[in-house]
Amino acid sequence: MADASPAVEIEVGERVVRVSNPDRIYFPVTGQTKLDLVHYYLAVGEGIVRALRERPCMLHRFPSGLNGPKVHQKRLPAGAPDWVETVELYFPRFGRTADELCVTELASVIWAVQMSTVEFHPWNSRRADTESPDEWRIDLDPGPDASLAAVRRVAQVSGTVLEELGITGYPKTSGGNGLHIYVRIEPEWGFGEVRRAALAFAREVERRTPEATTTWWRKDRDPSAVFVDFNQNARDHTIASAYSVRGVPTGTVSTPISWDEVADVEPQEFTMASVPARFAALGDLHAGIDDHAFRLDQLLEWANRDGLPEDQAPAGLPGHKS
Repeated sequence: MADASPAVEIEVGERVVRVSNPDRIYFPVTGQTKLDLVHYYLAVGEGIVRALRERPCMLHRFPSGLNGPKVHQKRLPAGAPDWVETVELYFPRFGRTADELCVTELASVIWAVQMSTVEFHPWNSRRADTESPDEWRIDLDPGPDASLAAVRRVAQVSGTVLEELGITGYPKTSGGNGLHIYVRIEPEWGFGEVRRAALAFAREVERRTPEATTTWWRKDRDPSAVFVDFNQNARDHTIASAYSVRGVPTGTVSTPISWDEVADVEPQEFTMASVPARFAALGDLHAGIDDHAFRLDQLLEWANRDGLPEDQAPAGLPGHKS
């Protein structure tokens, strides 16, 4: 193994973060290094902090770069400075707690990168009340044979339904082949109710377009369909945040887009190399997400109309607890 490159010190606001092995190649296709990853997150700092602020955050770490093993880290890695903030979570399945990273400033993000974090996966609730989500996530997950055109179509239909509900949604690429839409909601409902509302919305989208499905787990599912994944609103389910780099060799980024971009979006074009210039030119397209929180009353009425069980997934679905 080659000798490690000398550590560098990065000033982040009032903090100084020491970055070891800065020249280690993390992304084998592009040759981008750990230090390149640091510089990327510095360039989109306002956006990534807004996406993560006050949320419990699971880290996807690659201690040897993407060619090595991936670590899904709930607990804060050892050795954190005393200014790195956390939130304690209880996991009833295991009967124990974990202190997860809770970002309040950009230096915490850069420290996590120093600890080999590539992806940031926050909860859809904040530490003030971790059991009351304030974010509803619409995850459009294409099947293996689904076209990008199908994903775009389902996203546009989702936007139409949101508009009819009087709700503002904030779209972004997933960093893979899918699209996400985030909605800020009043933190008045538990995970079960938010998930139930999300399923009612998904069923409405499914009724309006043949490309959409809510039955992704079935053996006879259509591989060309787009799963409107309401399960991502269940407790302790997380997806990559806005501006999170994804752990893929090309360094794609989960990137906020405008509704006007949805019809022609090419998700693979948004990478560590391209997003900083876009951010500098456009700013954070999710900057207004906290300006207004929406209610789920109409969606919960739809759930009642459709006979969806209360406070849990329908029996037999992923995440169902009897």
